[in-house]
Amino acid sequence: MPTKISTANVRKKFSNIVNRVAFGNESIILTRRGEELAAIVAMDALRLLQELEDRIDIADAMKAIKEPGEDISAGQFWKKLGI
Repeated sequence: MPTKISTANVRKKFSNIVNRVAFGNESIILTRRGEELAAIVAMDALRLLQELEDRIDIADAMKAIKEPGEDISAGQFWKKLGI
């Protein structure tokens, strides 16, 4: 379970928190008035999240390719979107 720290405390202990995350592989949830706002995670955790997101995007793209329907060029698609 990640540690929760208020943004006020983060300002006071930033160096310590960065070290805990970077070298202790700890995740920290930043809160303000008890509400979770953001998280600080180690680079390995971020890379894993990005890889998982990429795999999900690829799976979704493969599923979309297999769906029946009219094939249109990227230019036609962008035009339909008004881009």
